[in-house]
Amino acid sequence: MMIKKEGTMLTVREDIKVFDCTIRDGGLVNNFHFTDEFVKGVYDTCVAAGIDYMEIGKNNSPTLMSEDDFGAWNFCKEEDIRKIVGNNDTNLKIAVMSDIGRTVNDELLPKSESVVDMIRIATYIHQIPAAIELAREAHEKGYETTINLMAVAKCFDTELDEALEMLNKSKADVIYIADTFGSFYPEQIQELTKKYVKIGRENGKQVGIHAHNNIQLAFANTIEAMMYGTSFLDVTISGLGRGAGNCAMELLIGFLKNPKYKLMPVLKFIEESIVPLEKELDWGYSIPYMVTGQLVEHPRSAMKARDEKDTNYTKFYKTLMDAE
Repeated sequence: MMIKKEGTMLTVREDIKVFDCTIRDGGLVNNFHFTDEFVKGVYDTCVAAGIDYMEIGKNNSPTLMSEDDFGAWNFCKEEDIRKIVGNNDTNLKIAVMSDIGRTVNDELLPKSESVVDMIRIATYIHQIPAAIELAREAHEKGYETTINLMAVAKCFDTELDEALEMLNKSKADVIYIADTFGSFYPEQIQELTKKYVKIGRENGKQVGIHAHNNIQLAFANTIEAMMYGTSFLDVTISGLGRGAGNCAMELLIGFLKNPKYKLMPVLKFIEESIVPLEKELDWGYSIPYMVTGQLVEHPRSAMKARDEKDTNYTKFYKTLMDAE
């Protein structure tokens, strides 16, 4: 199957879904200690802007992670979600993310008892059997499902091919390209997208893209993936997310030519809620994040440097180079 560009910059594709991750990925910046008011603001903005999905946080188990250390959106209990969305009588679908190794399958409610629509499963390659099992259980309980395969930049081609064959025979509806380290360039995303889309379509799956902005290519990589057939496009408002952050919602919906997406509500939320938050939290492009992205490394060392306000960039670069 030959994968070619699907449309031009002026094409409206009905398969495209804009997927907000502001609270879930942004929660990695402040251990999910968002106020209910802020989360409700994101929800209302997504509804007004015509966004298709909102990932309201993680459904990690409080038996495995401390509720003293993390805010409510690391656990996404049903009663907490309903405080924000009620019965969610809107076109916006609600998602939560399950980290393999941090969830208890038996705690997952049947869809008939939950306002959540989709379970997203984050997995490393060695955890794939557990991810497939969780996708099966979530599917049987009535949820839409995705599997997000992380750290693929560290996989050998044969490992990735085998992993994709396994994932595409799972019950998951969507398989995600996850640029975990923010290290991919558009030509690499193009080749990955062709690989994912080819195998996905052979097995009735759609493909998603979750990009990080370490080398300032999250937006470009998201567009590249979309052009070659990716349907689910992850964004966060003002790029709020771990480390260098993500593809910015306002950039993507300003680019898409579908009139269902509205930019004004996003700009309003940014000026009222994100601008004040920028004085409290640190995220977005910086030299340490660029270095970890270029070296295909997890940004934890860059996050530490940012926390310590260490601007000795030459030493930071040399330390990471010497560690290779």
